[in-house]
Amino acid sequence: MKRFFSALLFFTTGFAPSLGAEEISIQTADGVTLYGDIMLTEAGTDGPVLLLFHQARSNGRGEYRETHKRFLEAGFSTIIMDQRSGGDYFDARNRTVAQIGQNAGYCEAVPDLEATLAYAKEQGFSDIFVAGSSYSAGLVIRLAAANPVDIAGVLAFSPASGGPMADCSPNDVAAMLEAPTLILRPEREMTNPSVAAQFELFQTQGHETFVAVGGVHGASMLDPARTSEPPAATWAKVLAFLKKHTS
Repeated sequence: MKRFFSALLFFTTGFAPSLGAEEISIQTADGVTLYGDIMLTEAGTDGPVLLLFHQARSNGRGEYRETHKRFLEAGFSTIIMDQRSGGDYFDARNRTVAQIGQNAGYCEAVPDLEATLAYAKEQGFSDIFVAGSSYSAGLVIRLAAANPVDIAGVLAFSPASGGPMADCSPNDVAAMLEAPTLILRPEREMTNPSVAAQFELFQTQGHETFVAVGGVHGASMLDPARTSEPPAATWAKVLAFLKKHTS
């Protein structure tokens, strides 16, 4: 695993400087190099960590430019990788896609999440949470179902389940999912019958759901610059969930 320090990077990209801010690259099991960023709290690997994954056609730095700071303030180190399925949304570059030269399908990004989890474990974190946005929200649910011992909790923002997710739908593993899970949707998505059915499916398995009034699709429902109403209630729900399930 390659790690290299780049303090200036975090000031120029809008990422909050922290005790251990680094740009990292890691290798997946199928040989793809992923690029991302790790930001440590003062507790370092003795504290909890949140693995943040972006939505389609997006990237970590753009999607979580502001919101990752709130997690750091709450005591969670963050690892934010650019998956092979992504792009340049939110005025930032997906370094992994740029290096590969093409955008991959949603299900093809599964090894990216697996490699990020393996990296977090290798660093010594024991309290590992995962968060996904849209397609990656579906993938983090599957990641947690496949790794019940390693993941302390799941935040799933607008988890995709149909169409290009047919071969990696989160709904297929609902009965296998042991990690505490919070599924969040903006209010306007709740008129979709498949979204309502997904809520009911995971509620039946004992997981939490939340409807964000004035929210938007994916993890952007946490960013006040992107929502029609301040996301205070959404943040309160997310932080309470994380606190509840942190060792």
